[in-house]
Amino acid sequence: MPQDKKPRRRSVSKAERRAETTEQILDAAEYLFSRHGLHGVTLKDVANRIGVHHTLINYYFSDKQQLFDAVFGRRAEVTSALRMKALDDYEREAGDKPTVEGALHAFLDTDLDLYITGGEGWKNYAALGAQVANTPEWGAEMMDQHFDPVVLRLIGLLKRALPDSAEQDIFWGYHFVTGALMLTLARTGRIDKLSGGLCKSDDFVAVKQRMVTFMSAGLLAICARAKPRGARARARN
Repeated sequence: MPQDKKPRRRSVSKAERRAETTEQILDAAEYLFSRHGLHGVTLKDVANRIGVHHTLINYYFSDKQQLFDAVFGRRAEVTSALRMKALDDYEREAGDKPTVEGALHAFLDTDLDLYITGGEGWKNYAALGAQVANTPEWGAEMMDQHFDPVVLRLIGLLKRALPDSAEQDIFWGYHFVTGALMLTLARTGRIDKLSGGLCKSDDFVAVKQRMVTFMSAGLLAICARAKPRGARARARN
């Protein structure tokens, strides 16, 4: 009897090989940048991590800044799009009665779900994002570029949920929300030590269970404190 023929392996196109190599480079660079920052990593470090000569990295990326921008932008596009959809969906569901808690759930939970289910790559990106957000020299510009539209979408919903509140209080509320989120994403391990191991800085499930409740209560409190007396009376009625 003739032997069964082995199935022929599908040939990989040049474009597919290039895309695969690009992803390898981005993953390696993301890991290194998340731990050492932009200035603590060289293209040679990235090449060593994936076991290639550093000239290959230069073939795909002209310099380190271009590589860093590509690393940051790759996942920023994903999280921004998912958050925008979540906020749009929530606005449709809420109709004329959006709430602070509902808007923050759409904004924060969508992002936290990526870090819970997306594997170590997404956790590395989270730490990198925390670094960028806290680098005033150039990080703020990157955050503006990638995240302003979705942040302003959230602010718009919060204004509708708090129509009698001062606009600056809503912006300060967001400032405090994003500060806590960035510290969480950095996974510094400090809460692990302070709590004697009771809490884990990489336990994003525990964070998701608590963050919105904490943040919405704080935002509501500062807005209520600053309301004029007439608005407070209307709220009680």
